[in-house]
Amino acid sequence: MKRAQRFKRVATETSKRPILSNRLKAGDAEPPPSQPSHSLTTAVVKPRSDSFPIPEIPSPKMTILPYAFFQIDALDLAPRLLGKFLRRDDVVLQITEVVEAYRPNDSACHGRFGITPRTAPVFGPGGLAYVYLCYGLHSMLNVVADKEGVGAAVLIRACAPISGLETIQQRRGQKTTKPVLLTGPGKIGQALGLSTEWSNHPLYTPGGLEILDGPQPKNMLIGPRVGIDYALPEHVNALWRFAIAGTPWISAPKNTLRPPSS
Repeated sequence: MKRAQRFKRVATETSKRPILSNRLKAGDAEPPPSQPSHSLTTAVVKPRSDSFPIPEIPSPKMTILPYAFFQIDALDLAPRLLGKFLRRDDVVLQITEVVEAYRPNDSACHGRFGITPRTAPVFGPGGLAYVYLCYGLHSMLNVVADKEGVGAAVLIRACAPISGLETIQQRRGQKTTKPVLLTGPGKIGQALGLSTEWSNHPLYTPGGLEILDGPQPKNMLIGPRVGIDYALPEHVNALWRFAIAGTPWISAPKNTLRPPSS
């Protein structure tokens, strides 16, 4: 995928994450030797669906994205995450929509008031998970971006199911294969069985929750972010929401998304 166009800057089931003793230091170029990033082979089965098409992946061999992949500006990382895969145990989801929701000078950023017990993970090195509760109910999965101390992350808004459909449906409490199953950030956290205890989990190491490489989408949609009316106008109107064009697995509102201007 070409580098993203630089637009105007302006729960039901929860599970504790594994305890990790290794923590990357600022400036590290690769994961610690004890937690290497490598290729893994997984049996991915396309769920049968009589009501809606489920995306297929090109190969059963999927590679965990390396630490260096996440060490970039959040506005560059967001579109690069489209088409990538989230995996936790038997559940594999393909990322179809992201929101670049947090940057250092962004009035919608959770870290705008500095480091707090809740926002501390946002200031970690890129590649960590940041999971927060919305309205005290919904676990929202974010991918930390950039170098340690910057305070930036990308919110995952929607996905398509690739495998583990029965587990996803059980966690979501919905027996459906329609996009309503996974179009919304709270639904992603629920489908993956996440809680805030998954914050600081490294997404570039095998085991637990991982992000794996995936196909580059042919076309992309952009638009303003959702639910940040409290922010400054330039940040409310910034085109920092990204989605794969042509997929039904996109959250509402869809009418604010459009192709990037050439």
